[in-house]
Amino acid sequence: MIENSTGLLTIGELARATGLTVRTIRYWSDEDVLTPVGRSAGGYRLYDAGSFARLELIRTLRELGLGLAHVRAVLSGERTVAEVAAAHVAALDAQISSLKVTRAVLSTVARRGSSAEETTLMNKLARLSAAERRRILEEFVEETLHGLDTVDPEIRKRMLATVAELPEDPTPEQVDAWVELAEMVQDPGFRARMRRATEFNAADRGPEVPAGASLWFMKRLVDRVGEARRRGVAPEAPEAAEVLREVLGDADPAAVLERLDTAFDDRLARYRELLCVLKGRPLAVHAEEFAWTAAALRALPAR
Repeated sequence: MIENSTGLLTIGELARATGLTVRTIRYWSDEDVLTPVGRSAGGYRLYDAGSFARLELIRTLRELGLGLAHVRAVLSGERTVAEVAAAHVAALDAQISSLKVTRAVLSTVARRGSSAEETTLMNKLARLSAAERRRILEEFVEETLHGLDTVDPEIRKRMLATVAELPEDPTPEQVDAWVELAEMVQDPGFRARMRRATEFNAADRGPEVPAGASLWFMKRLVDRVGEARRRGVAPEAPEAAEVLREVLGDADPAAVLERLDTAFDDRLARYRELLCVLKGRPLAVHAEEFAWTAAALRALPAR
């Protein structure tokens, strides 16, 4: 009803004018979001035109998903609508990111037919914060490089750049890759293997060796051996010896084989593959070329 003597509205009239329920308006009044301007003789709450406008703003903010605390802050003048909207966007972004991870984990579980234990581990690892995920990989890289000052600067730079993040919108394959990578870099055996490979690189470099020499050698190996493989040259074939001479020069074959066996085994190749998946890059681990080289080196004494 309308209080004709004052021009004020009761909750019922305000509800009819706005399309909201009496229960909703009463709740917002009880929460001090919509304050009545007075009371009727019968004790009913009364609202004016300003209350109507305030109610429309409350409804808009609530429909946008803002909580009552944010709505109250806007209406009291403590924060602007723009400030609250920005805060709400940040909260929504976090929720969306969490939902995307949940979707990716569930997709992986469905595709792999994961057990309850595997599902729990996968969800735990995938839901680590970005800082926690970065810490796991940074500790791995720091342990690998600690005290090895003569490691090729380009190799050091690349290792530091491999601190890969789980993307904000990960695919099931990237969730798989992150879970496998996180388990791998925390495995003492794998960490020791990577450390050993890095020690070989540090030992090979003297003060006169330019930065990037290791990468140049690997590129030359991949190019020459890749060409030989395309020509159908088998590691045991006589032609393989010439390919090795082009790649290795005067280097001791036994020492090179030892380094290849350490630096390019299956687990290290898998580590590089996982990084490619996480970063969304094409796989380029060249496992076949390094395996061919190792096989050719082993075949040398038989010639």
